Amino acid sequence: MKKGQVYEATVERVDFPCKGIARTPEGIVTVGNSLPGQKIKLSVSKVRNGKAEGRLLEVMEKSPLETGSPCSHFGVCGGCTYLSLPYEEQLGIKEGQVKRLLDHCLEGQESEWQWEGIKGSPAVYGYRNKMEFSFGDEMKDGPLTLGMHKRGSFFDVVTVEDCRIVDQDFRLILKTVLEYFSRYRTPGRISYFHRMRHEGYLRHLLVRKASRTGEILVALVTTSQNPWGTAGSGGDMGAVCAGNAETMQSRGKDTGETWTESRLLDGFLEKLLELEREGRLKGKFAGILHIVNDSRADVVRSDRTDVLYGQDYFYEELLGLRFKVSVFSFFQTNTYSAEVLYETARSYIGELGSGETDGAPDKVVYDLYSGTGTIAQLMAAAAGKVIGVEIVEEAVLAARENAERNGLKNCRFIAGDVLKVLDEIAEKPDFIILDPPRDGIHQKALQKIISYGVERIVYISCKPTSLVRDLGVFLTSGYRVERAAAVDQFPWTGNTEVVCLLRKQR
Repeated sequence: MKKGQVYEATVERVDFPCKGIARTPEGIVTVGNSLPGQKIKLSVSKVRNGKAEGRLLEVMEKSPLETGSPCSHFGVCGGCTYLSLPYEEQLGIKEGQVKRLLDHCLEGQESEWQWEGIKGSPAVYGYRNKMEFSFGDEMKDGPLTLGMHKRGSFFDVVTVEDCRIVDQDFRLILKTVLEYFSRYRTPGRISYFHRMRHEGYLRHLLVRKASRTGEILVALVTTSQNPWGTAGSGGDMGAVCAGNAETMQSRGKDTGETWTESRLLDGFLEKLLELEREGRLKGKFAGILHIVNDSRADVVRSDRTDVLYGQDYFYEELLGLRFKVSVFSFFQTNTYSAEVLYETARSYIGELGSGETDGAPDKVVYDLYSGTGTIAQLMAAAAGKVIGVEIVEEAVLAARENAERNGLKNCRFIAGDVLKVLDEIAEKPDFIILDPPRDGIHQKALQKIISYGVERIVYISCKPTSLVRDLGVFLTSGYRVERAAAVDQFPWTGNTEVVCLLRKQR
C-alpha cells in the first residue's frame, strides 16, 4: 500500500474519534468522517509502521443504518458526525468505541471490572447551552458568514442558521447578528479576522443560554482593529488603529455621515434587544458583551470586556442547586445530560462511604479541575469538606458565590494550576474526583495525585483516549478500575463522556 493509491472499501466500524475502519485488498485503512456500512472511495494519505490513513473521496453507497438528516448543513458543517443515524445506533457506536478502548487498556488487570454501558442524553436536539460561532466566508472573497468551520477546512466558515443541536434562540441570534453586519454597513464592508494574515475585525460570536432558567448571554468578539479595514492591507495586529473607538471611524459613501465603532456596537446591541422586545425570543437576555481579543490564536479569550447590556453572567439550575455561570467559566454544555453524568459520579462517590458507621461526614474530598464547582457542591452533603481546584480564576469566584448561594459551608475553592496548588493544601484527601480538560492530566500532577494513596478515585473524562492514557499510569501505580460507564453529553457528534471508579489495591 502506497500514499496516493485509491481504493473502494466498506467501513466495518468506527473507532474513537470518528475513525472509520475500512478493509481493502491491501489491508486496513483508517478514514475519518465515515460511517459503519458505507461503501466509500478513499485515497491513502499516510502509511507508517504498517498502518495506513486515508482521505474520504466519495461515499458511493450510504450505510444501511442511515435514515436521513434533519439538518440542511449536515455533511458540510464539521460539527456533527452521526446525524444521519438513528439515535440508538449512534449510542451503540459510541459504547463500542469506549468499551474497546477500556478493554485494551485493562486487559492486564487481574480483577474483574463492571462495564455499565452508555447512558443517553434526555434531550437529543436543541441541547447545547453554549456555542462559539466564527466569522469568515464560505469561499474566498465570498459574502460574510457566521457559524462553524466546514468539514475538513481550516479557513472556510459555513453559516449554520438551521443547526439542530441548539434551540431556536441560538439560530435567531446568529441570523440577526449576521444580517446586521452584512447589511448595516453604510461606511463599507466590515472585515472579519483573517487567521493567516492576522488582520480584520469580527472574530467570534459567543452565545450561552441556561437550559433551565432561559437566561441568555451573548458576546461579540472582535479585534481592536478598524472595523472597516480591509483584511490583507498590511501591518501587525492593532496597527490599523490604537483601539480607541472614537478614532476608528469611516464616512458613509453616499451620505458622508461619520460612523464610529461605538455607533456600530450600539446598532448591534439594538438589533438584539429588539428580538426580546418583540417577543421573538423564548429566553431573555442576561447580558450582551463586547470582548476585544488581539491574540493570534484562534481561541475566544479577552484582552478587554465591555458590558453593553445587563451583566457578564447568568444563572443555571442543576439537580436542585443554582449556579452562576460567567462568560468564560466552564459549565457542561448539555445541562440535561450533565445531570445524568453527575448523578452517575455521585453514585460512585456514594459507594466510597457515607453515614455514621464509617465517619464519612468527616472526610475530605478533592474536586480537581472543578470549574464553577458543580461536582463539589453536589458532593458536599456526603463529606466533611470539599476542596475544589480550578485554574480559571473567574470560574473559582463563581464557584464560591454558588456555594454561598446554595447554603453550603463546607466547600472551599482555590484558583491555580493543580500541579502547583496541591503542595499548598494542608488537608490531605480521603477521596478524589477528577474532571480534567480534554487532554487529560499533566503527568507530574498525576503523580502527585497518585502519591496521596487514597482508596478510591472517580475520574470523569470528556476524551476517552486521554482517559486510557492516564489509566495506564494508575494501573502501574497500584490502582484498579472497578466500574465504568459512558454518558452521551454530545449527541450526533463524535464525542462522549466516561466515568470511571478506581480503587487502590492494598
